[in-house]
Amino acid sequence: MWIVDTALKARADQNRPIRVGIVGAGFMCQGLTNQIVNSTPGMRVVAISNRRPERAVSVFKYAGCEDVVVTESQLKFDDAAARARPAATGDPMLLARSPHIDVLVDVTGSVEYGAHVVLEAFRYRKDVVLMNAELDATIGPILQTYADQHGVILTGCEGDEPGVQMNLYRWVKGLGLTPRLMGNVKGLQDPYRNPTTQQGFAERWGQNAAMVTSFADGSKISFEQSIVANATGFKVRSRGMSRGLQYTGDVLKIGELYDVEELRKLGGAIDYVVGTPLTKVYCLAEHSDPKQQHYLSLYKMGPGPLYSFFIPYHLVHFEAPNAIARAVLFRDPTTRPLGGPVVEVCAVAKRDLKAGEVLDDYGMYMTYGEAVNADEMSAGRYLPEGLVQGCRLKRGIATDAVITYDDVVLPAGRLADRLRAEQYRKFRGETWLKELLTAPQLGEQARQAAVSADI
Repeated sequence: MWIVDTALKARADQNRPIRVGIVGAGFMCQGLTNQIVNSTPGMRVVAISNRRPERAVSVFKYAGCEDVVVTESQLKFDDAAARARPAATGDPMLLARSPHIDVLVDVTGSVEYGAHVVLEAFRYRKDVVLMNAELDATIGPILQTYADQHGVILTGCEGDEPGVQMNLYRWVKGLGLTPRLMGNVKGLQDPYRNPTTQQGFAERWGQNAAMVTSFADGSKISFEQSIVANATGFKVRSRGMSRGLQYTGDVLKIGELYDVEELRKLGGAIDYVVGTPLTKVYCLAEHSDPKQQHYLSLYKMGPGPLYSFFIPYHLVHFEAPNAIARAVLFRDPTTRPLGGPVVEVCAVAKRDLKAGEVLDDYGMYMTYGEAVNADEMSAGRYLPEGLVQGCRLKRGIATDAVITYDDVVLPAGRLADRLRAEQYRKFRGETWLKELLTAPQLGEQARQAAVSADI
């Protein structure tokens, strides 16, 4: 933090602010824009893209910015940016292509839309900070390979739970301990919540009802914990993690919930609990040195073997500028997948679904997401929750059953489907292809699609 704020002050003193473009003008964009404009020296929001540009204008005005240029022209956009006038547009590619922007922040929550924007940003050598956990968890590993090819940074953000957890993980490792579990804390878990049940809460806080639903039904925390898993190599102990385990005890004793031998065999695990007071994320770690164990006991960390470290808050848009600065100034990603997917998020039926129905998006009425180890995801040909929208069901699915690729017809021509297929080919190779081509339930149409890498 001290390095970041000093570097930002230097950029401010030199009148060379980090030039930020934001894609998506929702609740988080509003908070982030206000934070950068009014509380982050050495950083400037150059432009905001939104399907409805008038919403982007409103966000700028919320932060106290007037004289906003609304344009769909690259020439006019770049002219406004060069003159330090805030720009609003419906075309995110103007931001991706502009030489007057250093970094894009994606706050859309859309996998397909986000994939197009991110790849275009890479082509124009833009760093990308994701406040889009759905995109990151679904195709983050393959997007990382594209970022590496273009010599840019792709990262999650500080403030969101994955970023908070990875900061804690790195800090604990730096103390000489071995992290064994990274955990998240929820206030509510009910997989059957929907935008109707969550409308009142959403209106109270000025948020989107579908996004609020994804918090309540467990989809969002599954996406977030998958990001942590892919950045650490940790797995889930079982599909769905602890599925709403209630814990209201002492956070320093939360390690009593877990079997350290099981965690060691897994190589580490991700999880969440519901209801723990006074904390937001936690790391359980052990130390092999008896001398250090003595000191940890002296420092009131308990007897071990699992010592609990925790952070009691996540201040999303307040902290996000740190991730932007780390990426642009220090080439240091807050979160980054180690390689291929370790944990993914599968789609589960929220109610009885009928053949012929077309699935709505995550955070809606038809599905919820559960974190699952990639081996099980692949072997079962589970449909990713991040790709459910627009899929047509070929057969009925019972409530709480996992939906598979064999249960649906995918929408035609989606970039995200092609990228996920590429992700599997790269990181699972012949093993994945063999699983696809020998699966007894695989129909001929799906078999041909697998060979041509359309799924």
